[in-house]
Amino acid sequence: MGLFKRKINSRISAPVTQPQSRRAFGILDGYVPLGAPQTKLYYALREAVPVIDAAIFKIVRLTGGFEVRCSDSAAQAELDSFVRNVPVGGNRQGLSAFVSSYFEQLLTCGTALGEIVTDSEGNPRALFNAPLDGIELKRSKNGFDIDIYIRNGAELGKAPRQEMCLLSVLNPEPGSLTGCSLLKGLPFVSSVLIRIFESIGANWERVGNLRFAVTYNPKNDTVDRAYAKDRAMQVAREWSEAMKSGSEIRDFVAVGDVQIKVIGADNQILDSEVPVRQILEQIVAKTGLPPFMLGLSWSSTERMSSQQADALTSELEAYRRILSPVIEKICTVFLRSSGFCCNAEVVWDDITLQDEVEQSKAMLYRAQAEKIMKGE
Repeated sequence: MGLFKRKINSRISAPVTQPQSRRAFGILDGYVPLGAPQTKLYYALREAVPVIDAAIFKIVRLTGGFEVRCSDSAAQAELDSFVRNVPVGGNRQGLSAFVSSYFEQLLTCGTALGEIVTDSEGNPRALFNAPLDGIELKRSKNGFDIDIYIRNGAELGKAPRQEMCLLSVLNPEPGSLTGCSLLKGLPFVSSVLIRIFESIGANWERVGNLRFAVTYNPKNDTVDRAYAKDRAMQVAREWSEAMKSGSEIRDFVAVGDVQIKVIGADNQILDSEVPVRQILEQIVAKTGLPPFMLGLSWSSTERMSSQQADALTSELEAYRRILSPVIEKICTVFLRSSGFCCNAEVVWDDITLQDEVEQSKAMLYRAQAEKIMKGE
């Protein structure tokens, strides 16, 4: 099959794709604006900035659950069992688990790829979320469709059974085969945020682990000048012993003009609240979520307004329009392989973003207004 190699003595084939390796945060320094999509960069970005990772998962959860319905009651029973129990990736079950990982990959990389895994008889028995490493997309010979190619070392081969592959793109540029990640535009501001956090950590490490400057000033007489080096070495030894005592309290006694100062005590650590908030505002604006949903309490009276709820609902509805064809294709393939000719339809759960009390009040006010208009 496309992303799998079929085993002769097995009912379900196994994936041959390799797991993605973990990358360091230094990859953010090599970001080139307007460059080609870099999936490893976006995953490193999610790991480096927790608020971005939280936003991805929050959007996936806010998109909500769904049901798949068909007109045939007998087919509906088998379809419900398939939706609940279909294996996903060998370690999960349920179509919702596949859709969650598929949607998460779509938001992160701008392109999501999956496959319907079939048994030896060609019936769908599992689903697989394919990593994008080693995958290339090319325009087919008809100039319109897209073919999926798999790179195995230096070889690049077309994946067989393209009809079992699932492909979605997010906001593709004109003429481009791949989509644009939700995180596009964030590597630069995120790298600045990481530098601020690294400098804060380094400064607090210096403040928490104090360094001292011990200065011995000899007098102008001949004896002090002659033994200045020996006395300085003695002061250094005694100071080192006093600092090595750990939790034991020891006094340091010196004869002569000895001054002890904390290195860097006169310097103040820069206030990072304003620049960090400015950068976080850019990140939150890119996600489209209200700040308080990501744990950012910038205002004591902050709450979701009806305008914000409507805007976020429209964003979630747009994501649902991308995912619905994928879900319908999976369920339709299952129905056809089971001998049913009916079509599958995705019914999404209602998006509830406002307070239930406020919604109940609004319904009550509308009912009262309708009663008054009718003259009852």
